[in-house]
Amino acid sequence: MAWTLSSSLDDFRERAGGFLAAHPAENTVLLTVVHRLAESGPHVFGQRPPAFGWWTAAPGGPVLGAFLQTPPYEPRLGRMPADAAAELAAELASAGPEFAEVDGVSGGVGAVRAFAAAWTATSGCRQSVKENQRLYRLGRLTGPPRPPAGRPRQASAADRELVIRWYQEFAAEAGVLAPDIPRSVDDRTAAGGLHLWEDGGEPVALAGNSPVIAGMSRIGPVYTPADRRGRGYASAVTAAATAHALAEGAAQVLLYTDLANPVSNSIYRRIGYRPVEDCLGVAFTR
Repeated sequence: MAWTLSSSLDDFRERAGGFLAAHPAENTVLLTVVHRLAESGPHVFGQRPPAFGWWTAAPGGPVLGAFLQTPPYEPRLGRMPADAAAELAAELASAGPEFAEVDGVSGGVGAVRAFAAAWTATSGCRQSVKENQRLYRLGRLTGPPRPPAGRPRQASAADRELVIRWYQEFAAEAGVLAPDIPRSVDDRTAAGGLHLWEDGGEPVALAGNSPVIAGMSRIGPVYTPADRRGRGYASAVTAAATAHALAEGAAQVLLYTDLANPVSNSIYRRIGYRPVEDCLGVAFTR
């Protein structure tokens, strides 16, 4: 059983690309990050180069696990057995901060717990939970039970200032890193992946969908300003973004929710989403 670590996107795609595509739900974040790196270059997320790795149970055998890191984000674990996650912690500790700076980890609960236990035992760090999430996959799309007034439309360049502000508010509220929001907004608007819900001709909510990769598209972010919440806009704009992803050819439409927010979990279930797995984000401190 062995990990191969690499700083080459091309090597990672050649060796692990088939594995990522074979399990698009559990590997959704890795798929979208790899797509973005391939389109926009290795420094799209930050100045430090990305790090990649894939795991095989036997030399030359099929890939059964994968991870990547795009600083300033922590390592992201894709689908992998728990023992592979523990081995990865030892491999990254041996490789040192020149390859990957490990101040946290995120991914499926089982893999993250195994990695975190091995990392804290090796490094002497303490761990604390940053986020508990649930990954959902669309079953059959249904409209919101009480549709709000208004209609959906795609965001355009004319909406740029508003969408950037909403992205910033979403990132601050969710406590997530967002190093280059204007670029992200511009790229996703140009690709047709940002959707607004309008009521009375005024935008009141936002939802995005990723490009279709390996038959998968992921919804996010979903944001409604605080003074517009409780009116069904989030459900409606999410349903619109989901319908767009299906029309673009997605066989699986996914989204993450914060388990601390029972409202968001309930509204997505009402429009047809079903749980896939729970995910965890952990921070390490000395």
